[in-house]
Amino acid sequence: MKKVQNISEAINPKTIPPGCVVYTGGNAGTPQVLLKELIHNTQIKDIELLSLLLLGDIQDLFSPETCERILHRVIFSGPYSRKALNDGHATYQLIHLSDIPNQLRNYLMPDVVLMCVSGPDNGGNYSYGTTVEGLQAAVKTAKAKGGLVIAERNAKMPFILGTTIHESEIDFLIDSDYDLPVSPASPPDDISMKIGKLVAELFIEDGTTLQYGIGEVPEAVTDAIIAKGVKDIGIYTELFADAMRKLIVEGIVTNKYSDLNFATSTLFLANSQEGYDWLNFNSSVQSRPCNITNSVLNIARQHKMLAINSAIGVDLHGNIWADSIKGRSVYSGIGGQADFLRGSYQAKQGFGIIAMKSTTDSGKSKISIMSPEGITTTAIPADPVVIVTENGAFNPKGLNISEHAVGIAHLAEPETREKLLKHIFDSPEYFKPRNALRDGRPKGFIPFEAIF
Repeated sequence: MKKVQNISEAINPKTIPPGCVVYTGGNAGTPQVLLKELIHNTQIKDIELLSLLLLGDIQDLFSPETCERILHRVIFSGPYSRKALNDGHATYQLIHLSDIPNQLRNYLMPDVVLMCVSGPDNGGNYSYGTTVEGLQAAVKTAKAKGGLVIAERNAKMPFILGTTIHESEIDFLIDSDYDLPVSPASPPDDISMKIGKLVAELFIEDGTTLQYGIGEVPEAVTDAIIAKGVKDIGIYTELFADAMRKLIVEGIVTNKYSDLNFATSTLFLANSQEGYDWLNFNSSVQSRPCNITNSVLNIARQHKMLAINSAIGVDLHGNIWADSIKGRSVYSGIGGQADFLRGSYQAKQGFGIIAMKSTTDSGKSKISIMSPEGITTTAIPADPVVIVTENGAFNPKGLNISEHAVGIAHLAEPETREKLLKHIFDSPEYFKPRNALRDGRPKGFIPFEAIF
């Protein structure tokens, strides 16, 4: 390993020549110093860059000028890459999070890896910090073909226990010191609180294993768990955020029914530096690569696994989409939603849940007759995914397509619900849809008012 003072020693046209495939860490572990040099050194060109939600001060990485030199293969989009993707300056790489290591090893095969680290420990091992996902596979693949690993050691990066890289695998190391990207947690509004209460009351009990992400609904679910007095929760997730830290601090998370006595995740994102400091050498959490955390088989083994995710929209049949607003207009990415939805409903006493507000901030319904043409779905009607809005919860298990449609329509706000029901009752394609209401309320549907 060579420690360098001048970034150009590590990032230059010789270390990253034309035709080179580069894999970079993302999220809070985006190596901002390394990527800024990639932006500024215009002699580096005709390369491919694989990324997964890049954050931090690297906006110009996706400028039209930089995209002329660098072909971006975006696995999960964020605020910087959306315009480039949808203007035709970058391309969307369709991969489940669980499959990233496999595709890196066998198909994409990077030559160079850019990453953030912390450490070393007494054994000469560096932590992958807040971002593991496919990095370990990228490192092993690049090293096997004689490629390079270029690491940036940020003084503010926590040493998260679990997955490490030995100093012998790092070719260049440069020190940096800047604030990590954060995700401020917005207090849940009244609608999110209703959703959180429904999820906690109906599906979360002592010994439940949780997966969820960031946002108002996860914050509301966390508050509802605390209020309900649930105990012995486990955490098995792809993203560990401050809401989950709150559960550990409260003593609610014990991982009592897990094979491991710690929370497991492949990505970590806090809402302040305090959250990252809390993770440092904290044995209550550990990191693993995404082919482990997001393996459907591993998820299905968890005790009472409950995966809670959100979506952009759902149609009457139960198609769910989360990465695009329409056809090929990419908003985010497939990520690990399908991994956790499918793994969780195969777990004993497990559920995959989509928890979302029934309308967008502009008042447009998220529940529609049909999914947009050409949309990528993260769940199809045959996936028995529970859908929860502020209006109620719908469990499709055991139901036919007409019963799906009637139940899902009741998740919408009243005006949209009536329009959807009229469409269902007027459509000959649905077999006797009124039978779904024979018992007074739709099969599989529990209204909010029936619980609270």
